[in-house]
Amino acid sequence: MSKKDFIIRLKNKNEYMIKSLGITEAYKNKFIEKPKDENAKIWRYLDFTKFISILDRKVLFFVRADRLSDKFEGSYSFPKDIVSLIKKISPHDFKEWFRLLPKYTSEFMYVNCWCLGKYESSAMWKLYLKSDEGIAIQSTYKRLSECFNKNSAYKEGIEIGKIKYIEYGKDLIPPNMYLSFLYKRKSFEHEKELRAIITLISDEQIEEPKDKKNKKPENDLTSSGIYIPIDLDILIEKIYVSPTSEKWFKDLVESIVRKYKLKMVVKQSDLSKDPVL
Repeated sequence: MSKKDFIIRLKNKNEYMIKSLGITEAYKNKFIEKPKDENAKIWRYLDFTKFISILDRKVLFFVRADRLSDKFEGSYSFPKDIVSLIKKISPHDFKEWFRLLPKYTSEFMYVNCWCLGKYESSAMWKLYLKSDEGIAIQSTYKRLSECFNKNSAYKEGIEIGKIKYIEYGKDLIPPNMYLSFLYKRKSFEHEKELRAIITLISDEQIEEPKDKKNKKPENDLTSSGIYIPIDLDILIEKIYVSPTSEKWFKDLVESIVRKYKLKMVVKQSDLSKDPVL
């Protein structure tokens, strides 16, 4: 099945699934889990060059889902009784459909990932940084929700939810294209991920808006992802430098923050502190 045919059928099948299984927008929202505390801390660990890119361009990069390393991204999981139900609804192409669904839809889904936690994560520092010159942006769920520029053409399409960690083949992922990107295997549970998602599946969403205020930057959409404008002072509450970095690196980050006329505090990672006794 070609990609073009798949997308045409996707639109038709979505309508059919909505009628057959009651999969509405309200249904989808039931399964998007938000942090109970809007001020819950979130962290993004990144190298120095990516940090500079965020400051210089005033954007967050949403990676295209098919560029993520987890092969299960966008795939579905059904208990046996649900599989039987869906086969009755669409018996002829069930296997092909759910094989192609993550393959093609992942090309239209864009994600930006954060780590939920009251404190820094030593594991995340080690996992995402390849040198001592690393940065952790500390924000909150509320700040992330409110940081997207009001005049951005993308603002209304962004959803934010907690990743749910399940056992594939036993637990249910609701049959909704959007929701399948908010589930991961239990092997990733240590990430405590909060994910912002936007989909650009329709032609209308990637055409240049007629309203000039909502005009998208010419270079915001790339083959690997999309750059979405943000307000840095709203997003970033604090900046932490790597626990293994030298003092000169913290001084450099503070100097750069001042040059960009930003207001947030720069701190050395708490993991670098010596024991009291």
